[in-house]
Amino acid sequence: MHKDDCIFCKIALGKVPAHKIYEDDDVIAFLDISQTTKGHTLVIPKEHFDNYLATPQEVMHKVMDVAQHIGQAQIYVLGAKGVNILTNVNKEAGQSVMHFHVHVIPRYISKEGFRIEMKENPNIKDLSLPALAEQIKKGL
Repeated sequence: MHKDDCIFCKIALGKVPAHKIYEDDDVIAFLDISQTTKGHTLVIPKEHFDNYLATPQEVMHKVMDVAQHIGQAQIYVLGAKGVNILTNVNKEAGQSVMHFHVHVIPRYISKEGFRIEMKENPNIKDLSLPALAEQIKKGL
């Protein structure tokens, strides 16, 4: 299934050009036009799924396998010192294209123009971690 108004579906169908790195029957990988760092790549399923949580496991696994290989190539060929592999789910988490995609972002130095920072929640004392864990378990 594809969506007519989805830019990634258009790329997967070959209707919009992209700098492809990898393609098979199910997955395509191409350079992100923003190039957060040199070699920033997007890996997507050719079939449309809105996000990571809506993607069937077998498809998600294929996408992640390709992302792993691309990260390895970025380190080997581009000389990256590390790689961020990430996906966002929904607008609130930073997803800008509502088609499941994985960013593979090579890292060359620790202070490039891109940073993911985990900060301690200042309200941690107000949380009951045991209760929170039980609440999440109920959703499994």
